[in-house]
Amino acid sequence: MSAAAERLTPRVSIPSVESSLGTKLLPTVLSVIAGSVDAIGFLGLGGLFTAHVTGNLVMIAAHVVSGGEAPVAPMLSVPVFMVALGLTRLLVGGLERIGFASLRPLLLLQLLLLAGFLVLGVSAGPRIDPNAPIAVLAGMLGVSAMAVQNALVQISLKGAPSTAVMTTNITRFMMDVGGVVLGREQAEVAQARSRAMRTWPAIVGFAVGCGLGAACEAAIGLASLALPTGLALLAVAMGLAANLDGGQGS
Repeated sequence: MSAAAERLTPRVSIPSVESSLGTKLLPTVLSVIAGSVDAIGFLGLGGLFTAHVTGNLVMIAAHVVSGGEAPVAPMLSVPVFMVALGLTRLLVGGLERIGFASLRPLLLLQLLLLAGFLVLGVSAGPRIDPNAPIAVLAGMLGVSAMAVQNALVQISLKGAPSTAVMTTNITRFMMDVGGVVLGREQAEVAQARSRAMRTWPAIVGFAVGCGLGAACEAAIGLASLALPTGLALLAVAMGLAANLDGGQGS
């Protein structure tokens, strides 16, 4: 990019998880959303992981090797997740070019996708066929919502832990605990402690979300998607209330 173009491009600062109470709590709320959506999708849509692409890859490989018929939704989930990530990055790039912080729009987009997931899931009825077109479409909306969430904690909220990949979070947390216990440099110990304090609420939030999602799905089926959808609405409100440092209207 030329120097003239750089001068004409508005600068957008990415909000930090430490910038306000709302942004501090936001990763935990997002983790509860991811955990509940993953559990509900797995139980209600024939084993579809909406937030856990690794699980879908394992399922696909297992069905292919065993010669069984792979479910449609898990097979579509990986390319859909990748496309949704790519489109989300393009959206963020467009917002940055006009000087608009991307956190709030992405939270709103996630809410709309989860609302669509809820509406289609409920309209399909209590005895949903996981391979029926409406079930597959509903699942792909859930997958897309989780793709948006994975993207926003990477590019729209500085310092946020992953809210859907608990293997990474648990590994990072234990390494940081080790750094706090065994570290020799005060600065390194402080950094490890800070990361650990940001990571453990996401781990707990995801576990709580899984438990709540599973319990609600067992009780009321895919209508339980009202839980993560309601939490996504709360996340939007938290984003609107947050004192963000960059972007128009901030």
